[in-house]
Amino acid sequence: MEFEEHFYRSEDGLQLYYREYGAGEQTVICLPGLTRNSKDFQDMAPHLAADFRVICPDLRGRGQSARDPNWKNYNVGVYAQDVRQLMEAAQLDQAIFLGTSLGGLVSMILAYQSPEKLKAVILNDLGPEVDPSGYQRILASAGKQSAEVKSWAEAIAQCKEKYGVAFPEMPAEFWDDFARKSYRKGADGMPELDIDPKIGDAIRFTARAGRILGVLNKLKLLREVRGVPIDPWVAFRAISMPCLVIRGEDSDILSEEIIDRMQAVKPDLQRATIPERGHAPVLNEPASLAAIDGFLAGLK
Repeated sequence: MEFEEHFYRSEDGLQLYYREYGAGEQTVICLPGLTRNSKDFQDMAPHLAADFRVICPDLRGRGQSARDPNWKNYNVGVYAQDVRQLMEAAQLDQAIFLGTSLGGLVSMILAYQSPEKLKAVILNDLGPEVDPSGYQRILASAGKQSAEVKSWAEAIAQCKEKYGVAFPEMPAEFWDDFARKSYRKGADGMPELDIDPKIGDAIRFTARAGRILGVLNKLKLLREVRGVPIDPWVAFRAISMPCLVIRGEDSDILSEEIIDRMQAVKPDLQRATIPERGHAPVLNEPASLAAIDGFLAGLK
């Protein structure tokens, strides 16, 4: 399905990119994961575009959005502000948010800061807590290639090595497509990750700072930083609108126990588990589409 390409300016002047599918009365904004981009939704977006306007941005530092000269701006507070600027550029007062991993966290922050802008929220393999083993994996790998690649075949092999546990028994076509969503052609003609490597520095800096902020929060000395609550559970509790959480059956990021605690906080939470998927479902799986379609139908 064809899509329109748009650029807009962030509050601090970066040129940012988004794709737009369909022209429905209601809009779904799809926010990608930490090292991902708008291409991740190119299989699912046409399905939703039969009934909705679908907007898929590249967060700053990814895909066709500009890389930030100040890597400390790679944080959820800035991403949330960028999304508000996106909504202004797209002339949107309200939207349904679908966020994968980091995109889910940004959606929770928006629910905390600007709840009037969210009609509903879909969290893809993300909650207010992260399984420690998965978190350590992300800290170790974010923004890094495990080795330099010199061909698309090597890029495909690297993707399969890195993500194979999350997507078992997938055909060669899947991995070719996955690699081309993950890499771009570099200046030397070789594939390179389609992400600013400094994002890895930012996430590791945030992890170190987070430990200190967590202590201050427990001591009730500091509740939030620049409008972002230190405790992600505070942001989750701000989701007063309908919410669906999708979990990969083998996820090392979101456990069933965490979802149980989420449901204790929000009894009307809807949930779906996607078989044979880790972190995170790609959302074109039949089980994912059925869960999303059912949830969206309930909003009309």
